[in-house]
Amino acid sequence: MIPRHLDGIDAAIFDLDGTLVDSLEAHERAWIEVLEANRIPFTPARMNHLGGVPTAETIEILADEAAMDVDVTAIAAAKERRFLELMPGTIDRVEPVVAIARSLHGRLPLAVATGSHGDVARLMLDQSDLLPLFDQVVGSADVARHKPEPDVYLEAAARLGVAPERCLAYDDAVGGIEAARRARMTVVDTRDIWTPANRLFTA
Repeated sequence: MIPRHLDGIDAAIFDLDGTLVDSLEAHERAWIEVLEANRIPFTPARMNHLGGVPTAETIEILADEAAMDVDVTAIAAAKERRFLELMPGTIDRVEPVVAIARSLHGRLPLAVATGSHGDVARLMLDQSDLLPLFDQVVGSADVARHKPEPDVYLEAAARLGVAPERCLAYDDAVGGIEAARRARMTVVDTRDIWTPANRLFTA
């Protein structure tokens, strides 16, 4: 979904998980295993709402809501290890959104703004043959505040050298869409373009 004309748009910024790549099943299975192993309560609806929030911050939120004292660093590391174990052979490109990125490549500078760690994001993009499309990849370690705060989108715009209000943002998560809106970007909800077939966290 691209505006009929790009007047007023000087860059496009894409979320990663659930937007450019279908990594949701691997993420969700890793979350279920690790949260259940640590007896941290969660609901599918709550996990959907936390989409785009970095791993450690998600654990902190869930633990605080349950009044639990947990080792956030250790649990976050376990979740990321399990995701990387599940990732090979389970992630696919979201072709309708990738087609948009390809059509904009060379016409506009492009960036990825994700709640994943930058190194993991680059690995996913590389394995999906998408990394060459993007001029910048901004991850969770690159900003102090995370989605739904606008920082990751603002940082991506700054690295591209484009004013946020002249950026087009693509995201699939409630928090990510809110982040892009707070950054004053034109936002496309990619759930209107593509819906994953295998979704464990359903509201």
